[in-house]
Amino acid sequence: MNSEELVRRIHRELADSYDEEMELEIEDRDIDPDTGAVSDLRTDDEKEYRRRYFRELFRLQGELVKLQDWVVQTGHKVVILFEGRDAAGKGGVIKRITQRLNPRVCRVAALPAPNDRERTQWYFQRYVSHLPAAGEIVLFDRSWYNRAGVERVMGFCSDDQYEEFFRSVPEFERMLTRAGIQVIKYWFSITDDEQHMRFLSRIHDPLKQWKLSPMDLESRRRWEEYTKAKEIMLERTHIPEAPWWVVQAVDKKKARLNCIHHLLNQMPYAEIEHAPIALPDRERHDDYSRRPVPDDIVVPEIY
Repeated sequence: MNSEELVRRIHRELADSYDEEMELEIEDRDIDPDTGAVSDLRTDDEKEYRRRYFRELFRLQGELVKLQDWVVQTGHKVVILFEGRDAAGKGGVIKRITQRLNPRVCRVAALPAPNDRERTQWYFQRYVSHLPAAGEIVLFDRSWYNRAGVERVMGFCSDDQYEEFFRSVPEFERMLTRAGIQVIKYWFSITDDEQHMRFLSRIHDPLKQWKLSPMDLESRRRWEEYTKAKEIMLERTHIPEAPWWVVQAVDKKKARLNCIHHLLNQMPYAEIEHAPIALPDRERHDDYSRRPVPDDIVVPEIY
């Protein structure tokens, strides 16, 4: 990739990140993140690709709503793990899955690094409290597989702890499935060049620079060590009760659609019929009059 194409990719990445948040409200226009100016940088093919993406995303999100209703109706319990390298797109697909769903039914667990007390607990203990009850879906944005990845590569666990993890995790996940919790595990796979480009786009995006921690930058340097750790993890923890599924994630939009489509096919959900919704007439009482809101507590209308 030459420097001109790299700059174009970074610019397109920045524009896409804003477009995704505003969805179709800006139609086929590009918004400069610094000035807010409208420009037209996409080719006709890119515009059509984007339109097809949103049409299919909205259709799949409609199916996710049906899945949610089925989960609640049947009392199903689901855990979905999202793993992958930094900037692989895990957060993006989680956002699209949860975007239209009830946060009381479908919630995200994104645990920080363990504190001093948690480091003395049974390794899986801090994850257990986040597991679903009946009628709930829990999405883990990174999970107990931190031990097989970042902790192994960065030296945050001993060799004995690492080996104990591999002895324990298949039994832990089998325990979950025996308890009626469905476990679905996704690994988001990107190339060396793609991660490089995404890191550069974050460096140049003031709204995303917070995503680049010193640990992320160190992971970039240790690409091959992470690759080896990932290969060992997939080999030793791919079990029939909770298999791994690899999402090809170089194209973020395709990865989101493919992952959501695959997820929908992991459960035998059906559309739940609901009684028609009718708004009741509002009651009015002659002895009530609305009080004016004091001007000094009204938020100024700047826009």
